[in-house]
Amino acid sequence: MTTRRARRTHAELEISAAEFKAKCLSLMEDVSRTRRSLVVTKRGKPIVRLVPLEQKEAPFVGFLQGCVLHAEALDEPTGEVWEAEST
Repeated sequence: MTTRRARRTHAELEISAAEFKAKCLSLMEDVSRTRRSLVVTKRGKPIVRLVPLEQKEAPFVGFLQGCVLHAEALDEPTGEVWEAEST
């Protein structure tokens, strides 16, 4: 990445809009991987900031953990007659 250090913060980089256009996908991957924001400039003035999204856990991870107390032979028939089978 041929960017220069920004004057804003130690973790933020600056890049011209023309260079951003040419390297957009690579720069997005870098921001995601390094967790460092990127300021895009046009004619030397900042116009937009690219920031990494917060990594959120999936909403249902662990949601039913501990709910199944005992299960055996889950692939065997239960013996229950379903409504669809009774006809």
